Amino acid sequence: MKIADGPTAEGVVHVAAAPERVWSVVSDIHVVASISREIQEVSWLDGAEEAACGHRFRGRNSHPEAGEWTTTSTVVECDPPRVLAWAVEDPASPSAVWRFELTSVDGGTELRQHVRLGTGPSMFTPIIEEMPEMEEEIVDGRMDEFRESIAITLAALKDLAETDASPRGK
Repeated sequence: MKIADGPTAEGVVHVAAAPERVWSVVSDIHVVASISREIQEVSWLDGAEEAACGHRFRGRNSHPEAGEWTTTSTVVECDPPRVLAWAVEDPASPSAVWRFELTSVDGGTELRQHVRLGTGPSMFTPIIEEMPEMEEEIVDGRMDEFRESIAITLAALKDLAETDASPRGK
C-alpha cells in the first residue's frame, strides 16, 4: 500500500469503566505520550490546557530509523466523552490523523484507537523520496509499527481507566 492510498491501522479493547472515566485518561495528551515508545514529550500550545477543537499541541518524537523530530498537532474533533481526533501537522493535508472513539457497552466502554496516514509530509517522506521503489515496504512496516503501538496503548489505557491510578502520565 502507498501513502496516497490512505492506509489505516486500528485496535479496540473493552474497558470495565464508564466512558467519562475512560475519557479522562484518553483526552490527557500527557498520559497518551507517557505510554508511547515514539512520543518523548508533549505540550499544549497557545495557552491551551485541555483537548478542544482547534487546540494545538507539540510533540517531540524519536524513531530508531528516522531520528528525532517535532510535530504540531491540531485537535480536529472533540466530543466528550465519545470522540477525540487530532491531525498531525497541517489539518488540511495531515501526515496522519489519530482518533479515539468511546462507546458505552455492557457496563463499560469499547475504546477504539485509529490512525490514517495522510498525504502531508512526515518524517518518512525523505526516506520514501530517496527510495521510491521501497514505498510499499516502508508504508507496510510503518503500519505494522502503528498496529503494535495501538495494541500497547489500548492495553495501558484500559489498565489506567480500570484502576484508581491517577490518569496523569510523564
